[in-house]
Amino acid sequence: MKILVTDPIADAGLDRLREAGHDVVTAYDVEGADLREQIRDAAGLIVRSGTKVDAELLDAAPELVIVGRAGIGVDNIDIDAATERGVIVANAPEGNVRAAAEHTVAMAFAVARSIPQAHARLKDGEWAKGDYLGREVNNKTLGIVGLGRVGQEVAKRLGALGMDLVAYDPYISESRADQLGAELAELDEVLDRADFLTIHTPLTPETEGLIGSEELARLGDGFVLNCARGGIVDEAALAAAVEEGTLAGAALDVFADEPLDPDSPLLDVDEIVVTPHLGASTEAAQENVATSAADQVIAAINDEPVVNALNAPSVDRSAFPRVRPYIGLAETAGRIAVQLFDGRVNSVEVEYAGDIAEEEVEIVTASALKGVFRPLEVRVNAVNAPGVAEERGIDVTESKTSQSDVFQSRVSVVVSDGEEDIRVCGTLFAGDDPRIVQIDGYRVDAIPHGHMLVARNHDKPGVIGFIGTVLGENNVNIAGMYNGRETIGGEALTVYSLDSEVPDELIEQLEEDERIIRAQYLALNNE
Repeated sequence: MKILVTDPIADAGLDRLREAGHDVVTAYDVEGADLREQIRDAAGLIVRSGTKVDAELLDAAPELVIVGRAGIGVDNIDIDAATERGVIVANAPEGNVRAAAEHTVAMAFAVARSIPQAHARLKDGEWAKGDYLGREVNNKTLGIVGLGRVGQEVAKRLGALGMDLVAYDPYISESRADQLGAELAELDEVLDRADFLTIHTPLTPETEGLIGSEELARLGDGFVLNCARGGIVDEAALAAAVEEGTLAGAALDVFADEPLDPDSPLLDVDEIVVTPHLGASTEAAQENVATSAADQVIAAINDEPVVNALNAPSVDRSAFPRVRPYIGLAETAGRIAVQLFDGRVNSVEVEYAGDIAEEEVEIVTASALKGVFRPLEVRVNAVNAPGVAEERGIDVTESKTSQSDVFQSRVSVVVSDGEEDIRVCGTLFAGDDPRIVQIDGYRVDAIPHGHMLVARNHDKPGVIGFIGTVLGENNVNIAGMYNGRETIGGEALTVYSLDSEVPDELIEQLEEDERIIRAQYLALNNE
């Protein structure tokens, strides 16, 4: 598979992709129409912050399976557009966590002790010892906006140096904050109490401009640290607050526009320390994010769990071997159900019984939806299937029971129009051999593969022979047959596994016989 890499990453990541057998193409200075041409046949794309992955670029990539971000921030990637097109977006949030946390701590000391300013003056020949009176971090309060991975690592480090920790994060539990020794509070309270304010949130519509002039005024004679994302802090307001003495200083590693404009007001204020987005710039971090992004691209192409997927169902890697066989089974059950169903699908229910009910099955449910929506003239996969259901107003439910019938585990897909429904149940024999064991209440034992014919008929002698004869006369070979009936002489359902497709004329020929209630051809693995 072709993997396109459009921003420089460590050689370790490129080597990982090549060792997996992929064709790696680097295009670091390509953009516009040339980039769209390069991505046309790519299965994977790896970027950093330099490449804008928007709807236009995604539309030029019909083969694309995954966009891997070698780093944590994904504000340069249109995740909604990727999801609509069934493209996984995954980042590498852990690879540079330690590096970003350490850089934040370094920036705290740099601004509190005026290290860059004193260094520059000494290099210029000035011994300005009396001009700088630093502040210690011990017994000071650290306000943390965003207690995610990096925020937690900063809390551990600066908390260990004697700082009191108060944090604003609506998405973290009090118990986790307690473990870190941090007190949770609303943003205004954090600003009022903090001597140092450090920011560790992603850039989103909710966080853009989160810290403006009013918020900066609440800090008093404090310091602002931002090694997360530019745009969260109003840079002009920050420069003014420090220059006017409202704030003691600030240290920034990220900016709303990068590279930073030489005319930025931030550069005119001596008490503001700036670095050119160095938070992840350590040898270990660069290698970690590169190999992490590569591993996730490889996993996506191999239909394995993508552990840091931002828009796709995921499963713990240790649990994946137990769940994986049911992914294909659920998709096939969904495909069978929707092809047999005559009504307009208003709802889909996926039922789990037995051992499989004990597992995390979000990815299995998404695969069942993928099967149901397969006839749509859009690209549907486990990434965008839940969104397709919501967009079309189709209710999706998931139910579990530890009780199963004769099978250790069973997965059922039920499609309904609100009045009529059809249920298709499947299980695994010997751990990984998929079987369809029930269709609309009829017990069968069908191998779900290739081409199938499902015939509903009156249970009378000679029907199966008649169907076999018609198939034979039309050069369609039977690979297997599975029959179920309600009662002797009642209705029966027979599933035929075939070696080739069934033409419409053959279906018409079968249904001309009064003993045949309905005959339906199912295509299970055609693309």
